[in-house]
Amino acid sequence: MHYDPISVSSTAAPTPAPAAPAFKPSYLARGIAAFSGMPGFVVKIVFLCVVNALAIWAAAVLAGRHNWPAFAVLVLSTAMIDAIYLVPRRPGLIPLKFLVPGTIFLVAFQIAPILYTVNVAFTNYSTGHIIGKAAAITAIKQNSLQPAQSGTTYVMAPARDRSGKLVLILQDSTSGKTYVGTPKGLTPIPSAAVTVKDGAIAGATGYTLVPEKELFAIGQKLTAYRVPLGGDAAIQPQGFNTAVPLQPSLRYDPKRDVFVRISDGAVFRDNGRGSFVSAAKEELEPGWSTHVGFLNFSRGIHDPLVRNPFLRVLVWTFVFAGGTVFLAFALGLFLAITLDKPGLRFQRGYRSIMVIPYAVPGFLSLLVWGGLLNDDFGVVNRLFHIHIPWLFDPNWAKVSVIMVSTWLTVPYFFLVAMGALQSIPKELIEAAKVDGGGAFAIFRRVTLPLLLVAVAPLLIASFAFNFNNFNNIYLLTGGGPATNDQAVAGSTDILISYTYKIAFAAGKGNDYGLASSIGIVIFFIVATVSGISFWRTKALESVR
Repeated sequence: MHYDPISVSSTAAPTPAPAAPAFKPSYLARGIAAFSGMPGFVVKIVFLCVVNALAIWAAAVLAGRHNWPAFAVLVLSTAMIDAIYLVPRRPGLIPLKFLVPGTIFLVAFQIAPILYTVNVAFTNYSTGHIIGKAAAITAIKQNSLQPAQSGTTYVMAPARDRSGKLVLILQDSTSGKTYVGTPKGLTPIPSAAVTVKDGAIAGATGYTLVPEKELFAIGQKLTAYRVPLGGDAAIQPQGFNTAVPLQPSLRYDPKRDVFVRISDGAVFRDNGRGSFVSAAKEELEPGWSTHVGFLNFSRGIHDPLVRNPFLRVLVWTFVFAGGTVFLAFALGLFLAITLDKPGLRFQRGYRSIMVIPYAVPGFLSLLVWGGLLNDDFGVVNRLFHIHIPWLFDPNWAKVSVIMVSTWLTVPYFFLVAMGALQSIPKELIEAAKVDGGGAFAIFRRVTLPLLLVAVAPLLIASFAFNFNNFNNIYLLTGGGPATNDQAVAGSTDILISYTYKIAFAAGKGNDYGLASSIGIVIFFIVATVSGISFWRTKALESVR
């Protein structure tokens, strides 16, 4: 038998496989790859240089303030970051390279503010109790300075010496003697060296008077200027042209740590709460910031000026948050069921209209609603020819707040309910109909229980959100209208807006310590309500 070698080779040769498609990495993958190797190393070094430069600056500031614990933490943290990113190819350090940035932001923006708030809650940090004790003693000494009984006054002119330092050119209005006042004391100068014109100092030999256009720029510095006269007495400027000698009305005794009033001998002692107080309950200002234990929490229980409005605001907060969530969920579910009917005309248009309040920025909607509900000029009253004080009557203001908050929240629950309804098996609904169930019975026994399995965690989250919904209260009513029992908490204030007012507009000013303690109480209230709600709805088991 004869075999053709050409035909044998052609038939025996294997068929070549099709070429695999070329792999094209995404732009993101190519961008990440571009920073590998030397470019990535350079970026890392630059980043570490910036971090270390900031750390050196912060370390210098902390060392200057003698804050050694924070200084040690900063140095150790910076050294640890450098070691994690500079030690080459250590498998155990690879996860840390990804965890360190997130941990830094977590500590900086979550843990540190929480710890700071807790610390402030146990202090008297408030207006009049901001500075330290040493600074407070110095301030009390300065505040106790009063015009001398002699009635002496000085014609004054701010000037600068040859080195550019601020001094005071002074002329005694009674004797006509002239002086130069500095923070070190009073120095006599010849009267011929001072030029006086129309009762004002027009010049001084060896000194340059501050021009009038620069006086306002140094006004704050001039107000704090003191020329010591011995002891605690000093000459202090009164405006730009006059100065008066001041004598202390209080004397500080460092050994006993007390202030003694010179006129009557009254003694002001440290009361342990950041103030010097006399036996007659007179308090010197300013005080200083210090730890006071559970005093702020105790005020919420024993002080009626704090307890009574707090309890009233607490009840209203539950009503506001619960009412808003209940009404918004009920309306959102009703609209979702209504617009879920198959074959409904303009279904997409209706759904889009329902989402409009959710698409408009909330703060803008609240400001618009504030105008619509205005008592005299609002569109609502004019359109329906009614005169309802929506924002100026305590009861109607509460109705307005819940109504507007519901309007803003309905789109959220509408979208949630629409998605949850799609997840309910149609077979269960059909089986319920076959068993003779009516529309309401099917909704109550089948649709709603299955819906709540998915929606219950969102209801709890929405309650927690509205419990602290500062914007809806402050932008719509400002917490008002005012009440008769006290001046801080208004009729529609909830706990978070009440806390804000305490922090920035309570009593003599800002009471950060009390506000922080109420903030901690709010946290425990929300955590307790959320925990009980999750437990009762078995939502945690569903998530697991």
